[in-house]
Amino acid sequence: MPLLLLDLDNTLLDRAGPFRRWGERFLDSIDAPHTDIDWLVSIDADGLTDRWDLADAIRDRYELRIPSIDLVEELHDGVVAQTRLDPLTACALRIADDAGWVPVVVCNGTVRVEDAKIRRTGLDQYVADWVISEEAGVSKPNPRIFALAAQRVRMPLRGSWVIGDSPEADIGGAAAVGLPSVWLHRGRTWSDVRFAPSRTVDGLIAAVATVLAR
Repeated sequence: MPLLLLDLDNTLLDRAGPFRRWGERFLDSIDAPHTDIDWLVSIDADGLTDRWDLADAIRDRYELRIPSIDLVEELHDGVVAQTRLDPLTACALRIADDAGWVPVVVCNGTVRVEDAKIRRTGLDQYVADWVISEEAGVSKPNPRIFALAAQRVRMPLRGSWVIGDSPEADIGGAAAVGLPSVWLHRGRTWSDVRFAPSRTVDGLIAAVATVLAR
């Protein structure tokens, strides 16, 4: 029974859509132009921008008196509230499980946010366990976090596959630990010359199908 090590944001759960929906509602609440959503999405940088830095940028642009800590809370809770589990993703995970694979989430982030996404969407019903970098004390692409995921479910890493959308964290992490990987390109072209994914697909369903048909 091999492991299926899966990223969370923009792999198992869409993050881009929920962030945009939250952003549109937030801009409406402060009477900001609807067109500013493009600025907000850009400065968020697909979630890579630190939440405190993002909160400060929003406060400065709109001259808000909202305390930074309150805006950070809004950024966390608002996006989580907008996040949903795609039924097709749930179906793919169930098929993988039925085929003998053990799905485990390996993600970077805070326990409060990532754990809430997993539990509130019902994703916890379709995976064996999950490892979050804040709790683990190590982040992708460090090979140790993948080893911790295997230890969590008491299984060897040998024979595992990694699926994710981040070239550095997911595919780089898989390369560092010597595992095959599937990259969700999301409309991007692979450009890193240090390593490369074993397969490239356009979404989670195709990724699981690729691994099952290996």
